[in-house]
Amino acid sequence: MLMTQAPATPKAVRRQHDREIVALAVPAFGALVAEPLFVLADSAIVGHLGTAQLAGLGIASALLTTAVSIFVFLAYATTAAVARRVGADDLQAAIRQGMDGIWLALLLGAGVIAVVLPTAPSLVELFGASDTAAPYATTYLRISSLGIPAMLVVLAATGVLRGLQDTKTPLYVALAGFIANGILNVGLVYGADLGIAGSAWGTVIAQWGMAVAYLVVVVRGARRHGASLRPDAAGIRASAQAGVPLLVRTLSLRAILMIATAVAARLGDADIAAHQIILSLWSLLAFALDAIAIAGQAIIGRYLGAGDTAGARQACRRMVEWGIAVGVVLGVLVVISRPLFLPLFTSDSVVKDAALPALVIVALSQPICGVVFTLDGVLMGAGDGPYLAWAMILTLAVFTPVALPIPTLGGGLTAVWAAMTLMMTVRMLTLWLRTRSGRWLVTGATR
Repeated sequence: MLMTQAPATPKAVRRQHDREIVALAVPAFGALVAEPLFVLADSAIVGHLGTAQLAGLGIASALLTTAVSIFVFLAYATTAAVARRVGADDLQAAIRQGMDGIWLALLLGAGVIAVVLPTAPSLVELFGASDTAAPYATTYLRISSLGIPAMLVVLAATGVLRGLQDTKTPLYVALAGFIANGILNVGLVYGADLGIAGSAWGTVIAQWGMAVAYLVVVVRGARRHGASLRPDAAGIRASAQAGVPLLVRTLSLRAILMIATAVAARLGDADIAAHQIILSLWSLLAFALDAIAIAGQAIIGRYLGAGDTAGARQACRRMVEWGIAVGVVLGVLVVISRPLFLPLFTSDSVVKDAALPALVIVALSQPICGVVFTLDGVLMGAGDGPYLAWAMILTLAVFTPVALPIPTLGGGLTAVWAAMTLMMTVRMLTLWLRTRSGRWLVTGATR
């Protein structure tokens, strides 16, 4: 007698989605947290050389972080494209797609080096470096720029592995890179007496070590599935075209953060100091929510590649529930930890008074942030980059006229973070309207 399998119950489907989300998001969170630890380790080691060296490191690191963050689309676009191929059960094409992203990363990295090496002194001067800090910043920037191709390869290769539903390998590589970076920095800065140049070289070596580790994993997968490793002009061009909308999205978001910081700076020293503390916390909270977004990119891309729109909708709904729940937990933690958190950064009562009400707004906005990060990841996984670009431009257009008059109209730092919450609310509405419309549900191995 032929037995038919009973359809999965809603509770069983939710459990399946929960397992997938946790399996991808938890290692992704670990890898995300490991990345800023590079800068913290460098700061701790260089800080003992002197104030001028630490100031130089701060300026150079800000420039490098900005340069690399602009190209984060290498990870996002690659994840979505590879995940679709995985869903279509074409691993050879998935890895071939990933190789196109890696070749694009190498080309972009070479271009950045060509720009940074000759213009490093001018870039440092543009950031307002003092006469004592500028030479150290220039030295660190020039040496560290040699690691930019490696950093971009890491972004692209991370996207490949995420698309292949593997977030554990990036975690292991990130942890190994962090440990190697610390050991190399101590050895070269103090053991070899190279000063800030030793810190830069240690970081470059660690970054290239990470890139090589990723390439070994990807090349093995390519050989196993018969995928070509050669650069393909059409494939590289397609990867670049897919990344352009996400580049626009990222630049618009960076513009919002820069405007918020500029407005806070016009409020006075206490307000900008408090703003920097809150922005650091906001960025840390974003890592937890971004881990869910990364899971969304990988899972949604796979479902749509397999032609399963119902599964994509169910996964999206469940990930939004996760985003809201994590946002609520993070908000509660912010409120509870306020008395402990602020003294870690300042003993100035004026700075604390400026930060406290703004922190409450940050806490209350975390469920909104949870929805935004989740839906952002869902639409990235669907390859809906053009909509994300236009939605972020609209958000920038709403945020700017609200934020800029704050120093004149009053409200202080609390008003700045109220404007930031408005910005996240606009993002949530634009993303919710898109997911509700269903226009992102485009199936197939390619979008």
